[in-house]
Amino acid sequence: MLDIKQIRENPESIEAGLLKRGNVDYGIGKLIALDKERRDLLQMADDLKKLRNDASREIGAKKKAGENTDEAQARVKETGEKIKSHDDRIKEIDSEVRQILFNIPNVPDESVPEGADENANVEIRKFGEIPKFDFVPKPHHELGEALGILDFKRAAKLSGARFVLYKGAGALLERALINFMLDMHINEHGYTEVAPPYMVSAETMTGTGQLPKFADDLFKIEGRDLWLIPTAETPVTNIYAGEILNGDDLPLKMVAYTPCFRSEAGSYGRDTTGLIRQHQFNKVELVKITKPEDSINELEKLTSNAEEVLKRLQLPYRVVTLCSGDLGFSAAKTYDIEVWVPSQNTYREISSCSTFVDYQARRMGMRFRREAKGKPEFPHTINGSGLAVGRTVVAILENMQEADGSVRVPAALSPYMGGLDKIVM
Repeated sequence: MLDIKQIRENPESIEAGLLKRGNVDYGIGKLIALDKERRDLLQMADDLKKLRNDASREIGAKKKAGENTDEAQARVKETGEKIKSHDDRIKEIDSEVRQILFNIPNVPDESVPEGADENANVEIRKFGEIPKFDFVPKPHHELGEALGILDFKRAAKLSGARFVLYKGAGALLERALINFMLDMHINEHGYTEVAPPYMVSAETMTGTGQLPKFADDLFKIEGRDLWLIPTAETPVTNIYAGEILNGDDLPLKMVAYTPCFRSEAGSYGRDTTGLIRQHQFNKVELVKITKPEDSINELEKLTSNAEEVLKRLQLPYRVVTLCSGDLGFSAAKTYDIEVWVPSQNTYREISSCSTFVDYQARRMGMRFRREAKGKPEFPHTINGSGLAVGRTVVAILENMQEADGSVRVPAALSPYMGGLDKIVM
């Protein structure tokens, strides 16, 4: 969340930054009014406490002198009631302020291009040649079903729409990709692997910004304070929630494979066929916790780490900087990595790599000290997919397909598939 002090001191700057996301009233005016009322009440409560202390001393003196204290005691009681009233109102304001802050998105970084939607995103680089086929390329779901490695009908029988059953070489391909990605990020890029829970509390969801705003996009366990994770970002970033880290240990670099669960409440009618938009999918996630001054540089490195997966798999892709109107709720700056999908004749997102600056750390109360007795500061958090596994399967099936319906296995992945170099019917 944003810093209330910064909002108080620079409301015009904050509102100007938020305006880049779109013409939405995030309640900054109300927030400032509540903040002023709170500070006024605190001052009044402090003044009343001084009066109560003076009255208490007066009562003590009168009792010692054998004088009547009824009037003074009445003043103490009345003052105490006023203090309680102010304290109760301060608690109400704290709750209101917190709820408003939780629903205000992050302010875009100054380097983010302005724009209303994805049409204003800026392409910054490309890799690989778009394949040219001497036949009409098939979409991945047709290829997968013909090869007997993807079964959407039986998955629907088990769970409903937007699920898939991987079989044979398909299940092997999924598992091989997970291991390939993990090995690269651990052994070559220096990330520490973690295996987090797949269910987390509402507090954990709030820490990374999924709650309260995106409750409809999540799956909740009925009758429990547990939610299925939409991404490994949620549990992994929250590992150090509420803690004060040693600045010498930063940056922390973690990688995790998890299944991800999303209700896709806001995407009805979009990508309903195939693997692009599923309720459950696997993903390898990269997470960093850094010092503020290292944030942008570490974002660049993380993005490069994610790109390397596609380079090794020889899949064509591009990197775009998201404009202000296309940024995620908690992000200050985002690079989307988009892989080429032949059947759609376009690039599709396979990873979003973002810096959240201190937005998430502030929500979850995570801080660090540069020195043993130094003042705690909020670190910056960064994450990105390295990569979304299902969409990588899409890219391999479609870009590596042959005229006879077989699919080439990328050379870098073949050792993870027992030497298999082609998936055939």
